[in-house]
Amino acid sequence: MPSIALREAIRQAMSEEMRRDESVFLMGEEVAEYNGAYKVSQGMLAEFGPKRIIDTPISELGFAAIGVGAAQNGLRPIVEFMTWNFAVLAMDQILNTASKMLAMSGGQIHCPIVFRGANGSAGQLGAQHSTAFESFYANIPGIKVVSTSNPYDAKGLLKQAIRYENDPVIFMESEVAYGDKMEVPKDEYYIPLGKADIKKTGRDVTIVSFNKMMKVAMDAAAALEKEKISAEVIDLRTIRPLDWHTILESVKKTNRLVIVEEQWPMCSVSSEISYRIQKEGFDYLDAPIRRITCADAPMHYAPNLVEAYLPDVAGTVKLVKEVMYLKK
Repeated sequence: MPSIALREAIRQAMSEEMRRDESVFLMGEEVAEYNGAYKVSQGMLAEFGPKRIIDTPISELGFAAIGVGAAQNGLRPIVEFMTWNFAVLAMDQILNTASKMLAMSGGQIHCPIVFRGANGSAGQLGAQHSTAFESFYANIPGIKVVSTSNPYDAKGLLKQAIRYENDPVIFMESEVAYGDKMEVPKDEYYIPLGKADIKKTGRDVTIVSFNKMMKVAMDAAAALEKEKISAEVIDLRTIRPLDWHTILESVKKTNRLVIVEEQWPMCSVSSEISYRIQKEGFDYLDAPIRRITCADAPMHYAPNLVEAYLPDVAGTVKLVKEVMYLKK
């Protein structure tokens, strides 16, 4: 299997589905002539032409509305936001139209659209370009939320979203992960939404994460392994619907749970996971559920504040030792 970068895996997913189905098209800022702000759509204009790879004005609300209207009239748009920080301008279309149309039409009008783009922090970009939005969108009924951590999963999940999902999908990537490489099959494959994946098996503690925080979770598990602590690591992949059953089955084995996420702590993904697991698996827990999130504040520009803001390996290892009642 060839080793490809995350941006290439996403491009392959879009291109394969566009070759298969002429109703699929891509639109967004700089996706065509500039080959994408992060070069995700590189070469796609040359292959598919300007009617299917469409540069838009800098107006997220406007081009999101065009995409939603197209989806409700038989097309299958992919709408790229340069960053999910800018997509808040399109919330009226995502929340009030795309997510609600099936219910408001009595099941008559579907909206098969994929909104995708970079999410979360990417270093020193300041507070207005550094928010992670998974819990924000996962709170909305009527949409599915995917947050991908690696090229293999990204391709399979995105192909599934474009081809098989007849209602809106929020697809979140990571700007700092676009260059990450791994082996991805040349053959077509699809990954169903709503199913978490156990990336590493273990016996002592369950660590749950998603998107680029999976690197923190996996590195923490490797550090713990050196101290004879066996961590099971689960990648959620899909935030809504949330596969808490896979987490519960892991907790039945390990009896401990630590969650790592790039969200603000209030009303976060870890809040929902903690509720579900304590409700359904209280008798299996040998320690309180613990979590490590971003600081409860905007992320500032200074590098020392960026470091203090984001979850890290040392903090994750510390929490694992706490739930195992080991000396700090």
